[in-house]
Amino acid sequence: MSTASVPQACQVSDPTLKPIIDNDQQLVVSYNKSEFSALKDISFSPPSNIITMEEIGYRKDTGVSPVAVSEPFPLFSPGTVARMREEVLSEDVWNSCRYSSDLAACQLRGFAPQHAKFVYDAWHNQETLAIVSKIAGIELVPVMDFEIAHVNISVKSAEQTVEELANYTENAARQTDVGIDGCQPEKGKPVVDWHNDSYPFVCVLMLSDCSTMIGGETALKTASGEILKVRGPEKGCAVILQGRYIEHQALPAIGATERITMVTSFRPRSATLRDDTVLTTVRPISDLSELYHQFSEYRLEIVEDRVRKQLKELRKRKGAYKKFDTRGLKTFLDEQERFLAHTNSEIIEEDKVMVGQLKAEAILPRIGANGHERVKSI
Repeated sequence: MSTASVPQACQVSDPTLKPIIDNDQQLVVSYNKSEFSALKDISFSPPSNIITMEEIGYRKDTGVSPVAVSEPFPLFSPGTVARMREEVLSEDVWNSCRYSSDLAACQLRGFAPQHAKFVYDAWHNQETLAIVSKIAGIELVPVMDFEIAHVNISVKSAEQTVEELANYTENAARQTDVGIDGCQPEKGKPVVDWHNDSYPFVCVLMLSDCSTMIGGETALKTASGEILKVRGPEKGCAVILQGRYIEHQALPAIGATERITMVTSFRPRSATLRDDTVLTTVRPISDLSELYHQFSEYRLEIVEDRVRKQLKELRKRKGAYKKFDTRGLKTFLDEQERFLAHTNSEIIEEDKVMVGQLKAEAILPRIGANGHERVKSI
């Protein structure tokens, strides 16, 4: 079993199938030197529907919010998407930030802000965060800079696309009273296989033209094991998903030469709320030094904030001549012990990390099939 200290970028079998930056060049040029601006870059309309955890069979307190997933909604303007594509599909990103795994063939990670300042600013923008938080039903922040943003890429040649459409049309003609679902374009290899995310929430932004695409939905497993398909977003549109607690996959699509999605991960802003973050689905496809540094930093900052609040409360009780709260402090300390133990368990020695082998690391080490925790996280 091979191991490595730092996962290296993947080697694709056909490097000519790199996505082409075929955006409207006038849009790209006009955005080249401009900074992200909510006024011109955000083009938001609320989602038509937001599905709750209870609606798919889970308890509403299974995760950190009652919200499970949103319908697709417009988020960024065409020019903004063009600029994002230009940054994430640059030679620097493609050559130094590309990974593959047993869940997905091609992914770009860890490129912001060094190689993608515009993308970085877009996801840190206060209006962007307000939109994401309102839909998620909880105030969120990016989990850490390394996860701004993860890009999943599926690319086909024009010949493959034409052949797939021809096969699809032929199969459809053989069936009666059956719609698109009956033709099963999703029987091909998924863009990303079944998994739970490492982080509480994700915002999935579509960077590809989906006007000719058939399929490409996100499939969710309900608490009963049934499959619910959520319509995929169009270019510039996004979906919010509480993916840490819901097993899901990105279904394959036909009719388009590419499917590129940008996935940005979020966690609760408040240090007092629980944080069930794990590194299972990201450890084998990351620069471990950077991932571990940022993960440790934000987790220790949470502990720091909690300790400061607890110390303030302790001094307040003392100043009010109240009796020392032995049970309360011991409960607090027990919670922090579990929090730190969880943090420690996620930082695995570099030589024990299996590059690209996400399934081998057991995707659901702490979340049971019913969505309840096997090991309590704080």
